[in-house]
Amino acid sequence: MNERPLILAVDTATSCTSVALTAGDIHSGELLASLTLNSKVTHSRRLLSALDWLLLESGLSLPDLDGLAVGLGPGSFTGLRIAMATVKGLAMAAGKPLLGVSTLDALALRCTGKKPVCALLDARKREVYTAWYGQDEQGVQRRQGEIRALPPQQLAGEIKEPVLMVGDGLFAYGKFFQERLGNLLAMAPFPLYYPSADCIGFLCCEQLLQGEIMDLDSAAPLYVRASDAELSLVVKKEQGK
Repeated sequence: MNERPLILAVDTATSCTSVALTAGDIHSGELLASLTLNSKVTHSRRLLSALDWLLLESGLSLPDLDGLAVGLGPGSFTGLRIAMATVKGLAMAAGKPLLGVSTLDALALRCTGKKPVCALLDARKREVYTAWYGQDEQGVQRRQGEIRALPPQQLAGEIKEPVLMVGDGLFAYGKFFQERLGNLLAMAPFPLYYPSADCIGFLCCEQLLQGEIMDLDSAAPLYVRASDAELSLVVKKEQGK
């Protein structure tokens, strides 16, 4: 393994396809290359070509890597499945470790300051996926508590102190939170609203150095809540169909 492990990272939890090549961890890492695409083209049509381009332009190939990393979500169920299947397949083919962290963790990592950070993604159905973060002794945002899916009204009701919010949930509910929270709310700069795969890479490098590798057979996205198909199956069972 390299002194600063090379990680190829992917996140497709939102409308953005984000891929990055990183060397090293949060504290001493370097971003070698990145590509973020936000268009109407589906992840399945652009992810592999984005990864191929990134490696080609960096002069690297899969055998040169120390690990492959994926944003686990929560987020778009389809996007999460595409990323997991793609990265899992590449890791299996190349014989490389599979690593993964929450997309919310990656969002929070880019935030600075002493205020608690609330990372949130639009979960549709009038809900947000969210988790709370606070700085550790080295200034890195670490998750405090569980990841949840809940209505924005409930989240706003829980906030009693100044907070910094970040994530694409602000596109849908930023105005609502501004009206409800007033001076308690600070919103991160707009460019930070979308997840970035470089943060996935740096966080997953920590995991690799600590030996926290995902099992290729059991690795799965972090959905947080049941899909429509699963909910429909439950209803059918309850109705005896």
